[in-house]
Amino acid sequence: MRTLRKRRDRADHYLDGQLLVAMPLMTDKRFARSVIYICAHSAEGAMGLIVNQRAPNIRFAELLQRLSISPNEGEALGEDIDLDVHVGGPVETERGFVLHSADYYTADATLAIDEDVSLTATIDILKAIAKGRGPDRAILALGYAGWRPGQLETEIQANGWLNCPADPDLLFDRDLERKYWRALSKIGVDPSHLVSEAGHA
Repeated sequence: MRTLRKRRDRADHYLDGQLLVAMPLMTDKRFARSVIYICAHSAEGAMGLIVNQRAPNIRFAELLQRLSISPNEGEALGEDIDLDVHVGGPVETERGFVLHSADYYTADATLAIDEDVSLTATIDILKAIAKGRGPDRAILALGYAGWRPGQLETEIQANGWLNCPADPDLLFDRDLERKYWRALSKIGVDPSHLVSEAGHA
């Protein structure tokens, strides 16, 4: 955690913990009107999760069944757990990632992105959420968005993306339909005034 924070202090042009917001004219359908939380960005490339696209035809309870996650004796695995499953991006779409509030931590499994948000990609956090022991706020995403070294910087320079700091209220907002417009408003942008060439991720 300390190493991560030192790197961010030293290289503030990196976008760890920021939101990428697709320009309105983005032509890549995978990223049209997407809001992406950047989990890691360095000279080696970037990785992030789309946080405003709901995965079709799958519920959290169904995902738990597929993963053979069941409660311990005497515990309930609630069908009532209301956690959306998101499309995190086009890379490794069978792999799950949980972006969550910093109140949950597992040694050697949780990456603290900043003081408010962490990332865990092990099955243990799904078990904890299923049993009511998980983080207070969470986004479950299947797949991720990835960029080669220098690719994201090139796309931003080509006006493919805008970026802004991520606040937890916006990040974990479950109103996915409004999240894109809220992100643009946070930047201070009126979408009707934007003219750009679309970027590709």
